This record gives sequence, structure tokens and C-alpha cells, in this order.
Amino acid sequence: MNKNLENGIWLNEPAVWKASPSTLTMTTDKKTDFWRKTHYGFNRDSGHMLGIPATGDFTARVRVQGEFRSLYDQAGLMLRIDADRWIKTGVEFTDGERFLSTVVTNGASDWSVSQPFDNLEDFTIRITLREGAARIQASSDGRTWPLLRLAAFPSGEKYMVGPMACTPERAGLKVQFSEFSLGDAITTDLHDLSA
Repeated sequence: MNKNLENGIWLNEPAVWKASPSTLTMTTDKKTDFWRKTHYGFNRDSGHMLGIPATGDFTARVRVQGEFRSLYDQAGLMLRIDADRWIKTGVEFTDGERFLSTVVTNGASDWSVSQPFDNLEDFTIRITLREGAARIQASSDGRTWPLLRLAAFPSGEKYMVGPMACTPERAGLKVQFSEFSLGDAITTDLHDLSA
């Protein structure tokens, strides 16, 4: 089911953004980030997220388009209970390349990266929350959905899920999000990569 992005609730609203029912464009503010403790020792909760309320089991997805060029430029989807329990997943620029990145946080953050396909300036990312697990997949063509991560995620009475972007090292990343949907959790087999 498509959801109206104009009805989203901002966490750290950026200075520059525009939403229509089906599209969101935003430009990141300076030194924005989401991270908790691990390796770096700091807590940051200053990234931008336009959250849509969700309950129970669900699948959320969004198309992401942007020019990711600077260290830690990132954009994608965020699933969030609160500042201590969240997932962010999407593209992230690190070590001179674009990767698909997932950070799972339950008190402290962890980070994983992969490159299942080439075009990481226009892709679709989805999170399925079902029976205490978050299934994270991405697609470059809307037909094949490689698995990026399967992670335990705590249960909550309610969640926020929606487009996310941040730039820990700079400002000015412009990202367009489109084709956002939030609906019933997909139930396909974990190794079924079809839509």
C-alpha cells in the first residue's frame, strides 16, 4: 500500500526539503549522523528521517536516487523504535566506493556493507519486519532482491519507518526518494529473491 509522504513526521527536519504524496527530496544539513557507541565511542542521533507510523509485521520500501561522493554520505530507509533501537539501511560511501550498508542498533550499533550490484545511485531498498526479525533486501531492477541482512530486532508497540539521509562529514547531499510503500509483510522464502 502506498503511503503519503506528506503525512510523515520529521526526526531532525532538514532546512531544505519538499514532499508530495509520492516523492520526497531533501538536502542534508551539516554533520548529520545516526550511530551509538561501537568503535567510535560517541552517540549521534542527528540524521534526517521522515517517519511513517507502523505497527505489527510489515514491509516498507523506497526508491533512492542521489550522487554519493563524500565519505559516509548515506541515504535509504530507517526503522526505529527510539534512539537506542533502530536500523538504517541503504547506500553509504566509504573507502572511495558506494556500498549497500546496514546498521542495526540495539543499545550499540553494528555495521555491515555489501555490493550486490553496480548501480548504487538509483536503487530500491526494503525492510520486512516479521516475527522479531528484520529482513533487508535491495534491488536495482525491481525484480531481483538479494538479501543484505537478516537481523533480530526488538518488538515494539509501534514503529516509525521511512526515508533517511545523513552526511557526517559535510552538508549538501541532495537525495530523492520515491515509490514509498508500507504494507503487509512479505512471506516469501528467505532464498526466494523475486519481488
